[in-house]
Amino acid sequence: MEQTVRVKRTYDDGTAQVMHLRQSACSGDCHKCSGCGAAQETIFLKAENPIGAEAGDVVTIRSESGPVLKAAAVMYVVPMVLFFLGYSLGALLWGRGGLAGCLAFVAGICLAVLYDRKVVGKEKTQYTIIGFTGGSLLKSGKKGDNELD
Repeated sequence: MEQTVRVKRTYDDGTAQVMHLRQSACSGDCHKCSGCGAAQETIFLKAENPIGAEAGDVVTIRSESGPVLKAAAVMYVVPMVLFFLGYSLGALLWGRGGLAGCLAFVAGICLAVLYDRKVVGKEKTQYTIIGFTGGSLLKSGKKGDNELD
């Protein structure tokens, strides 16, 4: 997964602190739909800096997609699969598919929460700066001229 970010500061160990503006689910085009009230969130990340980017540079960072896809599978797919499995078994064995499906879905949510608590402390997403981003975002000259200031 690649994202455009601004370097806020660099460190002697070859890393940099970068700033990313997290958009809302509607991509931040609130003026197009009369505004949803979703606020942008500024996220600060630590990234490897093999290209020697400096504070103020707008760069592209890359992270592994595997951990994100694995978390998405656990959070969304597992509860749904358990729901349908529970519904099918409940309907066949006891004639109460809805109840069994709901209980299995709740069990899937509990598994997702347990997985999240286990993974949060262990797997940290690694970010690497892979290149400079050209165009209008790159060092516009005045603070506040673009979305990454």
